[in-house]
Amino acid sequence: MRYIKEGGSGEIVEKKSRFIATLKAVSSEEEAAAFIAGIKKQYWDAKHNCTAFVIGEDAQITRCSDDGEPSGTAGRPMLNVLTSAELTNVCVVVTRYFGGTLLGTGGLIRAYQEAVKEGLSNCVIVQRVSATGYSVETDYNGAGKLQNLFGRENVIVENSDFSEKVIFTILLLKEQEEEILKKIADLTLGAATVKKCGTKMAEI
Repeated sequence: MRYIKEGGSGEIVEKKSRFIATLKAVSSEEEAAAFIAGIKKQYWDAKHNCTAFVIGEDAQITRCSDDGEPSGTAGRPMLNVLTSAELTNVCVVVTRYFGGTLLGTGGLIRAYQEAVKEGLSNCVIVQRVSATGYSVETDYNGAGKLQNLFGRENVIVENSDFSEKVIFTILLLKEQEEEILKKIADLTLGAATVKKCGTKMAEI
């Protein structure tokens, strides 16, 4: 599953109706309820504040509300966007300011879905995966080459210690390990000392 690390918001306009999506990471129904209440207070003058949230490691808790829109035109489509993106521990509120023109069932569904997608585009989304930690010790001649390698190959660098020697603490995904370890050896002509440091969960 994927998670919202940093929430965000986005807005679309459809036939003069404004749809403002606001997303936040939540870990319980209580947190979701508090967030929803806060958004409703912020946008107290809006015609609708429709909601959806997904909670749990297996996305076992899902809730949604049309908040006065025709049944099935807001909350469920919003929830479908979250689940299709394989997101969990996230809550979204889409605030609608009515523009005077009825959008019809299809128009409402599309508008609420597009608003959520626009909000998601402004969030930081991460996935937690298992990775293996390595300590890589090298001299200053090899440090720059390894920094370039790590940046180019999207290697997670947890720590860099520049003292008498340079020691990088990195996390490698399973599919990265063989290739990156070989490149470390090649770039430093085998001079780098590499030690495995166990496994942990990493965010990518």
